[in-house]
Amino acid sequence: MKNILVAEDEAAIREFIVINLQRVGYTVLQAADGADALRIYEEHGGDIDMALLDIMMPVMDGLELCKELRARDKNIGIIMLTAKTQEMDKVTGLLVGADDYVTKPFSPTELMARVDAVYRRVVMNKETKETNSQTTIVLGEFTLDLRSRTLKKSGKMIELTQVEFQIIEYFFRNPEAALSRTDILNKVWGDSYFGEEKVVDVNIRRLRMKVEDDSSAPKHLVTIWGHGYKWMI
Repeated sequence: MKNILVAEDEAAIREFIVINLQRVGYTVLQAADGADALRIYEEHGGDIDMALLDIMMPVMDGLELCKELRARDKNIGIIMLTAKTQEMDKVTGLLVGADDYVTKPFSPTELMARVDAVYRRVVMNKETKETNSQTTIVLGEFTLDLRSRTLKKSGKMIELTQVEFQIIEYFFRNPEAALSRTDILNKVWGDSYFGEEKVVDVNIRRLRMKVEDDSSAPKHLVTIWGHGYKWMI
């Protein structure tokens, strides 16, 4: 089953989302505020593959809910629903663990494309974890375990979201190769992705805070100006 949690306080928008998700085969659980959404998640736990979260909600907003869901499940797919005026909230949402965001107003086509892209990653991660024959990739002090989907630095575990893991895996399979933003976007989000390239930059920023000794002076995840990024051993 393709189970998705929708948390949106505006009933008309929530109904629009639910109808379109159900039309393409998703089973939808819905909530009108963040606290109720978290309660629903606690009840259904591992059965929920994805969550669509409005940022501006009563009781508990979408950003706080995103942090709570990500703390409970690093593999759940999370998409934030934002308004055009919430530019900083888009970045904040990605920094606290969201995989993507959709800006209101949005068309059913755009929404379904973004949802399907994240859902494919969730499924792919599960299948890769079960079938990957290569166990680990070791680069210097870092060890990437492809079965457990974990990263260690000098033996210490670094918590990664599914998107962060896929980005790191891409770098580890191509060490010291300059990868463009488009390369990373196509590899991780898919070549049919509707969004902007800055989603890559925000995730790189988040990764640097996790893997670098000093994220303001990165030694491993370095910028190739005018092109993209590369992983230095």
